[in-house]
Parts: sequence; C-alpha cells; structure tokens
Amino acid sequence: MLSFDCKWSSTVPRDPFLQAGFNLRGEETDPAPRPPLQDSQGAHWKNAVGFWLLGLCNNFSYVVMLSAAHDILSHQRTAGNQSHVDPDPTPTSHNSSSRFDCNPVSTAAVLLADILPTLIIKLLAPLGLHLLPYSPRVLTSGICAAGSFLLVAFSHSVMISLCGVVLASISSGLGEVTFLSLTAFYPRAVISCWSSGTGGAGLLGALSYLGLTQAGLSPQHTLLSMLGIPTLLLASYFLLLTSPGPQDPRGEEDSDTAARQPLINNEASESKPGSGSPLSLQERWTVFKGLLHYIVPLVLVYFAEYFINQGLFELLFFRNTFLTHAEQYRWYQMLYQAGVFASRSSLRCCPIRHTWVLALLQCLNLAFLLVDVWLSFLPSIYLIFLIIVFEGLLGGAAYVNTFHNIALETSDEHREFAMATACISDTLGISLSGLLALPLHDFLCQLT
Repeated sequence: MLSFDCKWSSTVPRDPFLQAGFNLRGEETDPAPRPPLQDSQGAHWKNAVGFWLLGLCNNFSYVVMLSAAHDILSHQRTAGNQSHVDPDPTPTSHNSSSRFDCNPVSTAAVLLADILPTLIIKLLAPLGLHLLPYSPRVLTSGICAAGSFLLVAFSHSVMISLCGVVLASISSGLGEVTFLSLTAFYPRAVISCWSSGTGGAGLLGALSYLGLTQAGLSPQHTLLSMLGIPTLLLASYFLLLTSPGPQDPRGEEDSDTAARQPLINNEASESKPGSGSPLSLQERWTVFKGLLHYIVPLVLVYFAEYFINQGLFELLFFRNTFLTHAEQYRWYQMLYQAGVFASRSSLRCCPIRHTWVLALLQCLNLAFLLVDVWLSFLPSIYLIFLIIVFEGLLGGAAYVNTFHNIALETSDEHREFAMATACISDTLGISLSGLLALPLHDFLCQLT
C-alpha cells in the first residue's frame, strides 16, 4: 500500500499570489482573509495528497516509455496494419554474430528521445518560464502526456513511436519544472510528498506495464489503458490543491535550517517567492554557484544509474532462465523503480546531508556491472536483481535529499529559482549517459 511520507508544520501557509493580487491560476483576485484554524489541517492534507498525485502523474508517462523501450525497438506490424509488439516473444538473437542478444538500436535511443526535450525545457526554464502562469503549463503537460500514449499506441514505425516518447518527455520536463517551482509557495514538507509521488510513478508505471503485458495484453492496449493518468494530473492541480495561505516562512524546520550553512550569505529580508522584484542576473549567478555542491553529485548519480538502465540492462541477458529477454528487461525496470520509490519516500526516516556519498556508491555500481557485462562472471540473474534494487535506492535518495537540502538552505526569495535550476541536474546526467550508451551498445554488440 502506498503511503504519503509527509510531515507537516502546525503553522498555516502564506499566500504570495494573493498578496500580489493573483491566484495560483494566474487570475486577478482580491486579497483573501486568513483561513480559520480548523480548516488548515484539511488544507494540509489536500496539499499533501495533491503534490503526491502530481508527482505520480507527472513521471508516469516517462517511466512507461522507458519500460516499453525494448518493445518499441522491437516494433513490428501485424496483418491488420495494427501496431503490435508480441508481449511474450520467443527469444531470438537480433545479432547472431554477438554473444549479446542486441536490438539493432540501443534502448538508449528511447532514453534520449525521453530526456533531450526535458533537458531543453529545463535549460530555458530559469530564463523566463516563470513569466508564464502555472495553469497553461499544467494544461500543456497533461495534453502532451495523453498524446504520448496515443501516438506510441497507434504508431506503425519506430520513428513515430519515438515522436510519442518526445511528447512524454515534454510533459515530464515541463511538469517537473512547474511543480518544483510551485513547492516554493507551500510548506517545505510538500517536497517530500512530491518526491514520494515521483517514486510511486516509477514503481506503478513499471509494474503496471510489466503486469499487463505479462497478463497477455498487447503493448498497444496497455498504453491505451493508461490514458486516465493525464486526467488525474489535471484534476489534482485544478481541483485538489488549495491556494497557499498565510504561513510562517520558517515553520517547524527552524532548528534544521539554523544548523546549516546557507547557500548565500546575505542580510536580505526574508520575503516570500513572488512577493518582490525579479532576481537580477548577478543574484541568479550567485544562487547557481551556491547550488553546485548539490548539482554535481546529483548529475553523477543520474549519469551512472541511467548508463546502467539504458546502456547495460539490455546486455545483462541470462539465457539459462525462465524469463525471455523482453521480460528480463521489464523486470529490471520494475525492480529499479521499486528501489527509487522506497528511498524517495524515506526522507523522514533517513535524511542525508552529504549526497556525494550516494554519487560515489552509484559510480561503483556502474563500474561493477560494466565489468560483469564484459566478463559475465555473475552466475545468477537474482544477484543482478539485488544490485538493481540497490541502484534504485541510491538514485531515489539522492533526488529527495538534494531538493530537501536546497529548500532548507535557500532564502525564501531565492527558493523558486533554486528549485527550477537544480532540477536540471538529473536531466543533464541522464542525457550524458544516453549519449555515451549508444556507442557502447554498438561496440559491445560487435563482440563475438
């Protein structure tokens, strides 16, 4: 059973949008009175569930496309001109001269289609995305997610399927920048809810694709069955989230913040996001430099884990098992996402300050599995299963702790920009891993 791992302050959130004369939907409004105390707890839970569902729905299409990567690249047509990939194919080698069962194109191609549009969005976001109201951004994200499922489901070629993957990437990237920026206007605990939801997307996305295809449903019908997720995304934002109300800018985490070194040492007043003038280029550069000791480890973590996921998973093929190659790949994806979900939901139990340790362990994971691909010394697929779960635990922990630490160490006036900027870290690492995994795949598949 999925749980919401969120801790809440007894204080009530402040409303920067209403103070500025606008609500979260970008519409003019009159200043709202302070809500009664008896309503605050209900608002807290609505926001907790809302951000958890937003994290779940935002990452769902992205995860499903990666889980379906092997099927997308094995794409073939059936006799009724219907797009179809056999969910339980007979394992046949695509490259008979190689000791690996390789697709002609690495699954890293799907990864790149699933991440490069996100990278572009995140690179441009700090420059002016904040000028666009939240509602159009959320609506665009939901439409792109639905379009991705439809395009991949009804496509008749790998190229059209990859176009659908690009739509999933646009949806996920735009949504992540939007919702992480939105957390700046709510109590800091919603970051834990968001992160747990994104972990849940990984687990439920991979598990649902694995379960439905294992049950005999074609990938086409599996994707069509997921069209309710974009609708849930829109409902969570427009119907569930409350407008942020008045709050103490520090809340219950005063003691944690006081013990930390701030990212920027200044005597600036603690104004809430959106309540002051826009940050100057000098201020943005100063904030960025202060974020580097969190950005660099997160880039390394995601580079290592997605190099494993999209560069090595396909090559970690065990012939002496009851699982076909496609089934092994789906199980790898599902177990990885299970580890991610567990660690992204563990912030309250196990906060981690020094995220560079997670980066080091993830790089060791990559080196170990790369050696195994080369030498094939691991005797059982179950050992690979354990390593993949550990890989997911490291990745999820790095993500949630990075954004939690940034939220604690940035001033209120800088937090919205800091969140939007730091979220490029995972995307940059994933993009680099995809670019390097493609030539590695071609090289290893030439080995006899």
